[in-house]
Amino acid sequence: MSSVVKNSSQHREHAETRRKKYIMIENQITEKIIGCAIEVHKQLGPGLLESAYEECLYYELQNAGLNVKKQLALPLVYKEIKLDNGYRIDLLVENKVIVEIKSVDAIADIHKAQLMTYMKLANIKVGLLINFNVTKLKDGIVRWVI
Repeated sequence: MSSVVKNSSQHREHAETRRKKYIMIENQITEKIIGCAIEVHKQLGPGLLESAYEECLYYELQNAGLNVKKQLALPLVYKEIKLDNGYRIDLLVENKVIVEIKSVDAIADIHKAQLMTYMKLANIKVGLLINFNVTKLKDGIVRWVI
C-alpha cells in the first residue's frame, strides 16, 4: 500500500476516533445534566416559571462539578456585521452542551428550532431542550445532535 493511501486511511481513522471521543464526552455531560434536572424536578415539580428551574438547575450543575454559564449572550453575525439581538443561551455546560429550559404545556417545533438556531450560532454540536412542566421529566426532554 502506498504511503499516501496509508496516511489518508490513518487520518480518517484518527478523525473518526476523535469524533467518537467527542460524542462520548458530550454523552457523559448530558447524562449529568439530565440527572441534575431530574433532581430539580423531584424537588419542585411542574408549574413554576422557567427562571426558577434555570436557577435551581444552575445550582445543581455547579454542585456536580460542571462548568456552567448562565444567560450567555449570543450575537448573530451577518456577513461582516455583528448584531446583538438579545439572543441568550439559558445554560452552556462545559462549553459543549446548550441547555434550553422551558415550562410550557408541550414542546413545540418553534422550541426545537430555537435550540437548533442557538446550536448553529454558537457552533455547539449537542443541545438539550428540557420542559419542566410535565408529570415525568423524561417526557419533557429532547436531545439534539448536529
